[in-house]
Amino acid sequence: MQRLRLTFSIGEELKYISHLDLMRLWQRGLRRAGIPLAYSQGFSPHPRLSLAAPLAIGVTSGGELMDIYLEHRVSPHYFIKNVSQQLPPGIDISEVVEIGLGLPSLQSQVRHAEYEVRVETEKAPEEVKASLRDLLAKNTLPWQHARDKEIRHYDLRSLIDNLWLIDSRYDECTLGLRLRCDNKGTGRPEQVTSALGFANHPKSIHRTRLLLAQQNRNLLHR
Repeated sequence: MQRLRLTFSIGEELKYISHLDLMRLWQRGLRRAGIPLAYSQGFSPHPRLSLAAPLAIGVTSGGELMDIYLEHRVSPHYFIKNVSQQLPPGIDISEVVEIGLGLPSLQSQVRHAEYEVRVETEKAPEEVKASLRDLLAKNTLPWQHARDKEIRHYDLRSLIDNLWLIDSRYDECTLGLRLRCDNKGTGRPEQVTSALGFANHPKSIHRTRLLLAQQNRNLLHR
């Protein structure tokens, strides 16, 4: 058996696809490419595919991660060449590496997600930077969010690791966000921009990468 870890992008063409449909798309492409998928045990076996963290609908990405288990070995080059031909526009595989079968699950290793978020604003760059500093200086930020007719109350500040200004133009700016993404909580970019005082929903949200446990430790020691 072999375990491959894929890094891939989701473009504008597929940003409104659901998580379930994305998994179906991958399964179909892998089968058409003749990849020897390994299956789970039980009454209803299914291919052993594992996404690191679901991508919200309407969000593009340049750094999605997925683990795939195979019945027997194939080279990363063979995998990319054959599978890429079976995927629709909007999905591009950038890297495939083999990892150890005994390593922890991919989902359990995700710690943070980084985003580039475009928002409308009339603020000058220094005003935007001041807003970012002010939010990061807070110890807590009580927040509430309606989901399935239920109001959830939580501390939004605990879900924010870092914020920075990437670019500023006449009527918009691009922000960098590093948000928590683990089994204890997941930060949502649109909530952060709202907390920063931007009135409208972001013009675009792009997830640039997912940070795993080891990567996260490296960031803390820089």
